[in-house]
Amino acid sequence: MALLQINEPGQSTNPHEHRLAAGIDLGTTNSLVATVRSGEASVLPDEEGRSLLPSVVRFREKGDTQIGYPALAEMVNDPLNTISSAKRMIGRKTADIKTLRDHLPYHFDDESANVPRIITADGPRSAIEVSAEILTALKKRAEQALSGELAGVVITVPAYFDDAQRQATKDAARLAGLNVMRLLNEPTAAAVAYGLDEGSEGVYAIYDLGGGTFDISILRLNKGVFEVLATAGDSALGGDDMDRLIAEWILDEINQAELSTDNQFLRQVMVVARAAKEALTDNDSTVIKLTLPDGSTQTISLNRSRMNDIIAPVIDKTLLPCRRSLRDAGLDKTDIDGIVMVGGSTRVRSVQEKVETFYNRKLYTGVDPDQVVAIGAAIQADILIGNRATGDMLLLDVIPLSLGIEIMGGMVEKIIPRNATIPVTRAQEFTTYKDGQTAMSIHVLQGERELVTDCRSLARFELKGIPPMAAGSGRVKVSFQVDADGLLSVSAREATTGTETRVDVKPSYGLTDAEVEQMLRDSITHASDDIQARQLAEQRVEADRAISALENAMAIDGNTHLDDNERSALLECMEALGKIKEMDDADNIKQAINELNDLSEPFAARRMNASIQDAMAGHNINEFSE
Repeated sequence: MALLQINEPGQSTNPHEHRLAAGIDLGTTNSLVATVRSGEASVLPDEEGRSLLPSVVRFREKGDTQIGYPALAEMVNDPLNTISSAKRMIGRKTADIKTLRDHLPYHFDDESANVPRIITADGPRSAIEVSAEILTALKKRAEQALSGELAGVVITVPAYFDDAQRQATKDAARLAGLNVMRLLNEPTAAAVAYGLDEGSEGVYAIYDLGGGTFDISILRLNKGVFEVLATAGDSALGGDDMDRLIAEWILDEINQAELSTDNQFLRQVMVVARAAKEALTDNDSTVIKLTLPDGSTQTISLNRSRMNDIIAPVIDKTLLPCRRSLRDAGLDKTDIDGIVMVGGSTRVRSVQEKVETFYNRKLYTGVDPDQVVAIGAAIQADILIGNRATGDMLLLDVIPLSLGIEIMGGMVEKIIPRNATIPVTRAQEFTTYKDGQTAMSIHVLQGERELVTDCRSLARFELKGIPPMAAGSGRVKVSFQVDADGLLSVSAREATTGTETRVDVKPSYGLTDAEVEQMLRDSITHASDDIQARQLAEQRVEADRAISALENAMAIDGNTHLDDNERSALLECMEALGKIKEMDDADNIKQAINELNDLSEPFAARRMNASIQDAMAGHNINEFSE
């Protein structure tokens, strides 16, 4: 534990100058927020001491939104309004989402829209808005724990997130009111945590298998410099796919494959599949219990050996990018000094065994795989906000996919190759194709294929004002610039006249600036309505708690401490509260709760007195005073 942080003379941060910053791991299954205090990075827990926030949001009527554990508890009962694994959908078109290997129980509002929106009881919602709700909850947790407003955050993203997915993540942060200082690749964040904690140097593979994404990065650590040599992965591969395979096995075992279209039952199967996977981390076998739609139950057993066979295709699929990253880095397995395991899915024994066998190297599992990314992000945030000397660490990240433009013949000319260190600027000259050509269309693409049809379109713009001249005589310099977040801007400049056009690439799969601004305005306009909706939800929860507590007390001691008249009065009051609770008036609900509390107070007092008498039976007062 760091007890004292010592700085060089004149370099220490004055207490009044210390700015609050945090690192956020926005995960597929769970999300976390961490910060640096007294020189030590740690994850911030919620009020109940839980560090993880389930990445689940349930949208209900009138804006009564549930986030985290309350939403997770309703996944089976309300599958169409409870959105999970939004990270797998963020920055994707509807057509892209349909190709995911996960079964999505949701209905989409407009399948032709650039930003797919899921139909919920509170209106259509995009994955960006779902992520914004999660980020808002983490922001609130951090500001409560730190007793102040966050000046900036570092948010981690999979290394293999493309430009659209990164921009969509920043859009979500804007909606949540966060100042994003940097998007940091998750494997790099893990290396930061391990590198500073362990003082490690050498070449390391960062194997990051989360709930919905997989990354493998090869990093060289040397005297505080974290240089990413190569990265590879799959932004739609993870623990969710293991759960799906286990769920399919369960359906086959109980001969209920036809129920795979029943959204509520399918959610139940997915939940028990994940629970079985987690149980088999520490146990050799587990029992799976299911309630069928007709009310009957089914019980089956699953052992670890059988589960390993079921999920083997997912794990084997992660080893292909592992081979590719070694090839891209120009390294052999023997050049790797160690393997850092990141992500909750790396807890699966079979994952650890196959990765260790593949590399034949030591696995680093010293830091909680769920927390290591958030801790690394917090360390980087502390540096970027100015609380620590920037010379402590240098991050040299890379771009995951090549960037280029379309040239004649429907081909792609790559300007920035994948695994180029960022930030980076590259330029290339092009010429005109026709005599007298006065404009040039620039089509920006991302991908590794040679044809435009096989790559992802990011942007289109035109450079006008080219002087008419013979074909091949004009010279147009196209420049690509990728910032530290991995976000791209492109410019085109005609050499003779100096005419220039520039565009910050805003993928069509993210929210437009107008949409983001409208959502921010809506959040202000409806602030009063949102407060009232929250107050109503809180009073309804309190009413349920009061009724439940009294019902339990009456079941235990009602015959002993209540007469018939009192019992009837309490039952009548509880029934009235149950009806008032369904109305949309928080003040009336609160008043009804107070009336029930007042009416039950004599009963509660008699129960308390009886408990004290039972505790003192056989003792005298002097024993307790001693």
